Amino acid sequence: MKLAVVGGTGLIGSQVVEKLNGAGHEAVPHSLSTGVDLLSGKGVAEAVAGADVVVNLTNSPTFDEASATFFRTSMDNLVAASEQAGVGHFVILSIVGVDQVPDLDYYRAKVLQEDILKAGSVPYSIVRATQFMEFMEATMSWTTEGDTVRLPSTPLQPIAAADVVAAIADVAVGSPLGGVLNVAGPDVYPLDEIGRLTVRAKGDGRSVVTDDSAGMFAAVHGDVLTAPEGARIAPTHYADWLSS
Repeated sequence: MKLAVVGGTGLIGSQVVEKLNGAGHEAVPHSLSTGVDLLSGKGVAEAVAGADVVVNLTNSPTFDEASATFFRTSMDNLVAASEQAGVGHFVILSIVGVDQVPDLDYYRAKVLQEDILKAGSVPYSIVRATQFMEFMEATMSWTTEGDTVRLPSTPLQPIAAADVVAAIADVAVGSPLGGVLNVAGPDVYPLDEIGRLTVRAKGDGRSVVTDDSAGMFAAVHGDVLTAPEGARIAPTHYADWLSS
């Protein structure tokens, strides 16, 4: 099976390419560095030509209102090229609960990305993942002042990038879902507790203070970012990931 992995040089994309090729498929990575520009359309038709499956793992360079323009333009160009090329399956990576956080610009933009895919004629699958373990440090840095990290108690269910990769690869070589597969890590923690676990594991001198008005996740209400019923639960525990 030939797969065009757009965003195939990033954290998730590069691992997806490696996993698919290791399983005997022909996964070709595409990105700005390989001459594919989803915003201008340059190289897009060539990237998807002859592909059985397109996997779009690109991401907006910003998390603000400009992210909607990125996803609208990139998806319009990639979906149109995929339709023209007769691609049989189009896969994107999204976020668990993304449609239940209307106060965040970036989450609204990801919903737009999903909607554009659904409106097209190419059979599709959407993989929605919970927050990556690899991004927890960055999340903490957003609300760090000196030696203090302020974090809300928003419930999260962190997942290892490798487990997200495995889910994407499985979906990409299967039949189109025509819907969503949710994937999540095995454990639910309040975000402030994730922060405490992280600083303890790393011998970090910072202290974590609970502040339900701090950072992006303060806009999230309830447990909407945790796994819904029927989700695929990944095996990697956050404590084990930290220790490794």
